[in-house]
This record gives sequence, structure tokens and C-alpha cells, in this order.
Amino acid sequence: MPQSSAPSSRGWSLAPACPRLDRCLLTQIILWLLLGLTSDRILADPSTLIVSPDEERYELASHVEYLEDPTGELTFAQVSAPGLGAEFRPLPRGDEINFGYSSSTYWLRFSVATASESATEWWLEAAYFSLGQIHLYGPEGPPVLTGNAYPFEQRPVGHRFFVIPIRVGSRATTFYLEIRSVGSLTIPLRLWRPAAFTSETAASYTAMALYFGALAALLLYNLLLYLSLREGSYLIYVCFVASMACGQLALTGIGNQYVWTGWETWNGAASDFGFSAAGVFGLWFARRFLDTRGVMPRLDRMLQIVLAVFAFNLIYIGVHDLLLASTPTPLSSKILSINSLPGCMLVIAAGMIGLRHGRSGARFLLIAWAVLLVGAALASMRNFGWVPTNTLTSYTLQIGSALEMLLLSFALADRIHSERHAREVAQTESLIARQAMVDTLDQAQRTLETRIAERTQELAKANRRLRDSERLLRQAAHSDPLTGLANRLLLDDRIEHALAAAQRDRQSVGLLLVDLDRFKPVNDLHGHSAGDEVLKEVARRIQGTVRVCDTVARIGGDEFVVLLERLHDAVGAIQVADKLVTTLSAPFHIGELELAIGASIGISLYPEDALTAKMLRQHADWSMYAAKRAGGNSYQSYWTIQQTRPSQGNDAPFLDETRMSEASI
Repeated sequence: MPQSSAPSSRGWSLAPACPRLDRCLLTQIILWLLLGLTSDRILADPSTLIVSPDEERYELASHVEYLEDPTGELTFAQVSAPGLGAEFRPLPRGDEINFGYSSSTYWLRFSVATASESATEWWLEAAYFSLGQIHLYGPEGPPVLTGNAYPFEQRPVGHRFFVIPIRVGSRATTFYLEIRSVGSLTIPLRLWRPAAFTSETAASYTAMALYFGALAALLLYNLLLYLSLREGSYLIYVCFVASMACGQLALTGIGNQYVWTGWETWNGAASDFGFSAAGVFGLWFARRFLDTRGVMPRLDRMLQIVLAVFAFNLIYIGVHDLLLASTPTPLSSKILSINSLPGCMLVIAAGMIGLRHGRSGARFLLIAWAVLLVGAALASMRNFGWVPTNTLTSYTLQIGSALEMLLLSFALADRIHSERHAREVAQTESLIARQAMVDTLDQAQRTLETRIAERTQELAKANRRLRDSERLLRQAAHSDPLTGLANRLLLDDRIEHALAAAQRDRQSVGLLLVDLDRFKPVNDLHGHSAGDEVLKEVARRIQGTVRVCDTVARIGGDEFVVLLERLHDAVGAIQVADKLVTTLSAPFHIGELELAIGASIGISLYPEDALTAKMLRQHADWSMYAAKRAGGNSYQSYWTIQQTRPSQGNDAPFLDETRMSEASI
């Protein structure tokens, strides 16, 4: 029997499944249409950031792609073209943007869209102070140029960091950032709602005000202590706090905004300069405070090496970045980052040794530098890109430095307290011993001691009188009785010592012979008493012009000599001579008289002009007469005269000519 052609109940039947298939296909078609309509908003770029009006801030690191340009020659048109656009890569660490120290230009790309239908304004923040050039390219309009290389007034938003307003619409918008810098390329990128950013700015500026207020309080307090106690450690500490404040002002961007606004050259170097100076004064303070030279000489030599590196970096920044105004390089930042860690560790080691030797205040110094070591280590590792950039690593140097300087102030206070306590204990023990001795002696012994004490006092008074007489005699033998200045005898002795020291230290010595121009008419017209007052005033003016270590002598009626020691070159002698001409040309008020004196000054240098004291004085004398011949009220240097005169075999004709000219005058 033939089988029926109708399908059996166990065969496949499409009829019952058709309604479900139609619904599934319809649903898929609708979804694909919706996704197609929104593909430019969401599916155009899987890393597109969709901002919500309910959120206040977004971290952009996970949505950023980068392209390194080692030559720095790529343009926006090139990097936004499809060819180079495909070369953009996700960040090595998706949660931060930190390329360490690099001379390359980096292009960053990110896309952003809003979940709302209308466009909203957001603020893009690059929260790091040392970014040299930041160029933002959007889909339309000219690029926004900001960064430390541009004046502060050019910033779109007046803020210590770099803030750029952008418009975010419902469709995905791609932005490009071109960034280059000689410092660490740490780029914390955030997207803020303007109101939230304003609130956060107020809080951060309040914290900065408290921080710098604390530094100012510590600086002024310890400066007053130095002025009161004249203890050198306080002055070094004050310089350390001032240097740290300079570095922190640059690091936080506060300095560029409020202190040195518009000085781009200094702003680029202020951070490294301040922290290098802080390294110099900090290590100097630690060496002095712990007496490392006497207690731990080997460690002291290592501290000196680290201190010398900081000093070299300081000089390099001053000459290369500031004096020559050359293009900044990352060398100073790298030296600072590398040298900070061993410096802190050496001070901590010295603090441990000082603590073991019972040095007062060593425990505070040890804790202070340990705190700073943690802050400096985290900051250095963040600069090199070894640790992530976050709130802790961004502000750890400020926190560590504030605690360190506060603890160092405690260390100084503890040292004063310990020394005062030691003196009190010594005084108490001395009083107890003296009282015990007095109690054990009988009346006869006390009488004898009283007589001995009286005799001792008489001898002491006699010795004091003898020493005073000896001092007065010595002073009379070595000083001018009218002006109190050194006389010729003392001057000769000091010249010999100065030449010996200059030969040993390979330095220069300057001898200035000062001869008053119009002094003789003062004696002739107004008497010798007026002349004496003029000479005293001349002595006071000369002493007020030169350094304390220099020697001023009167060797004749109106002739004075200034001995300048420890000179590096002729510039110092010229500057002093110029100041003397200026100050001595000012009118002299003697009673009701107003006198114009002036002076002719001759300059001679050792070893440039003479190798002996005799020739040094002789050449200064010739130079003075040359100044007289030039009209007076001026100075002449021996080396200048020699350069302008033809060679004559010896200097005797020049001396005769000078003397004859002076005699004819």
C-alpha cells in the first residue's frame, strides 16, 4: 500500500514556528535600526566617554589613546588622518597618563559624548604644573594653546593648573591633545562640571593657603629666633624653609598664578631651583646639627658629595636656565630626582648614629627626614612613571615637607631645651658641691679663704689693668689716633699676610690708594679742626663702603689705603673703587659748612699687577697719580694704564712723569 504523502505527526513542521520567527526577526531589525541611528554616539568608538549630568568628575585616563612623536614635527592634520589615526594605542597603564622624562611630543586622543539631548559645557583639567605646551584640537575652531611656555594671562581659565572649557554634545566628539615638556610628563586628565570644579578649587586653594601659611609661620618664627639667639642653625633652617617654599610654589602652580606671574623663564626653573637649594640648606643644616664632621667623618664626606651635587644643579639652573635663558632640559629635574633619595637616606643614617651617641634633637631630625624620604621617594618614582599618579603621590611631597619642617623646628627647640637643662644641672651640682665644701670647713679656713679671695681679686684687678694698658698701647701702636683706622705699620703687616693667603688659596688681593682731591683748601680756609672732621667723615664713609674683612688705613695727611682680600678678579676692586668715588664725591657737612672734596683712587692687584707688597703699593701710587692727572674724582687701575701706554722698558719714566705733572699742578 502506498504511503500517504502528508507529513506524519513526528516529522518537522514550519507552520507552528512561523509566528515566533517573525517576532524575533522584527525585534532584531528594530534593534539594529536603533543601534544604527546611535552608532555615531556609542559604537563609533568603544572607548567613548558618555558623561552624565548627575556626575561631577570623570577620570579620562581609561578613555585616552596616545601616539608618540619623537621628532615633534607631526601636525594635527597628519595625526587626525586615517593613516596615523590608526597608530594610536591605549595607554600602557590604563588608569593613568605618565610617560616619565621624555623629549618626545605626545598626542592624546579621546572621544566624549553626553547622555542628554542638549550640549553641555565641561572643563578639561591637566592637573600638573610643569607641562610646557598643551594644544587642544577640537572638531571646529582654532586650537587652544596653553601651558607653562605661554603667559598666564593666555590661559582660558585662571587656575594654577591648565583648564580648558569644551562643549560636549549628544554625538561623540573627538579631541586631540598635543603635549610636550622638558619635565616629567605626568598628565592627570580630568573632566569636570564647572560648578563642581569651582567647589573643588576653593577647597584645594584653602589647603594650599594653610600649607604656605604654616611655612611662612615657621620661617618667621625661626628667623626671629635667629635674630634673638644668633645661632647659625636657625638661619640655615630659615633658608631651607624659604627654598622649600619656592619649590612648592612652583610645584603647586601658586607661584605662577600669584607670585611671579608673567616671568616664564623663572617659572620653568623655579621648581628645580627651589628644591635644589632646599637640598643644599637641608644637608648643611643636618651636618651642622648632628656635628657629622666630628662624630662621623666618613658619612660626612658622603653628605658633602650629595650636597655638592645639589649645589652643582643649583648653579647649572642659574646659569643655563636663568642667566643664559637657554632652552630648558630635563637634566636638572633628573639630577634632582636621583640625588634626593640618597641625600635623605644619608641624613637618616646620620640621625641614627647621632641618636646612638645621645645627640639632643636627633630623634626629631630622624623622624623628620624619614617622613621627607617617603615623600621624596614617591614624588621621584611618580616623575619617572614607576608609581601611579593619584592624590597621595601628587601631594605626598607637600605633606612630607610640611611635617619635616615642623619636626625640624621641634628638633631645634629640643636642642635648646636640652642645652638649657644641662646648664641648669651643672649649675645645681656646682652649688651643691660648693655648699658642701663650705659646710665642712671651719671658721679659720673660711677666714683664710676669704683673705685669699681678696688677694686674688686684687691680683685679678691688677692683671686686668695691665691687660688694658697693653691693649691700649698695642692699639696706639697700630692705629691712627685721629680716625681710629689702621696705621702704616699695621697695614704693612696685613698686606704681607694677605699676599701669603692669596698665594696659598690662589686668589687676588686689591690695593686701593685713596688721595683726597680738595682737602688742602679746607685746612687753609677753615682751619685744622674742620680738616680733622673731614678726615673722620672720610674714614667713616670708606668703612661703610667696604666689607668687614677688608682693611682701611690712613697712611698720611689725606691719604687712605683700602686692602681688599679674597678677590676672584678685578671686578670686585673696580666696584669698590667706583662706590668710593661716589660716596666721597657727596658733599661733606661740617657744622654749617658744605664742602666738596672728592678723591682720586689708584688700583693695583696681586698677582696681576705686582708680586710683592712694595710693587703693589708703588703701582697703586702711580695709578692714583694717573687719576689725578685725569682731573681727579675718579679711579685708575694699573692694568688699564699699562694697556693704554706703549711699552717703555720699565716704569721709572712713568713715575717721573707722574710726579713732575703733580708738582706742576
